[in-house]
Amino acid sequence: MNLDFDTLISKIDSYAKESVSLSRYEHSVRTAEMCSKICSKCGIEPKLGYLAGISHDICKNLDDKEMISVSQRDGMEITELEREKTGLLHGRAAAVIMREKFGITDKDLLDAVAFHTFGKKDLCDLGKILYVADKIEPGRKHITPEYIEEKLALPLNEMTKTVLKENIDYLKEKGKVVAPISNDFYNSL
Repeated sequence: MNLDFDTLISKIDSYAKESVSLSRYEHSVRTAEMCSKICSKCGIEPKLGYLAGISHDICKNLDDKEMISVSQRDGMEITELEREKTGLLHGRAAAVIMREKFGITDKDLLDAVAFHTFGKKDLCDLGKILYVADKIEPGRKHITPEYIEEKLALPLNEMTKTVLKENIDYLKEKGKVVAPISNDFYNSL
């Protein structure tokens, strides 16, 4: 992989600042920092983690029509759940923008961003890290320093499985649909 991390981080950081609300941008920075921290723990380039984190929500504010239009360019089918709640496509759309606007072709990086919402069976380690970082960044109301420390003490697959299980349980408790791809992700761990 031959990525100029500093340049890409700077460009995508600027893009994020212009594309999303201040609170979403701040969430992205915290996610990037957490992703970088977990990458360090797991022996993955921390700047790659930061890049994934700062990129993951860059399409969060697209309107429904544009979200579908951009997402379709990844060549994957749009599920019924994604059509009903187009906001769920923001990761896929972000991966398309990363490829088209910023020239990023690294499969693990693009998959990490594309699948950070649902996960997927056999997701790469960077994808698992971004999934976890997005859910446990310290700006979320229920996240405490002790909770983060407890999660970071676990091996990556166990950390991911624990966080994913909490998310699945939360969705079920709220009466929301758990995407089949998330169940596949859980079972693959």
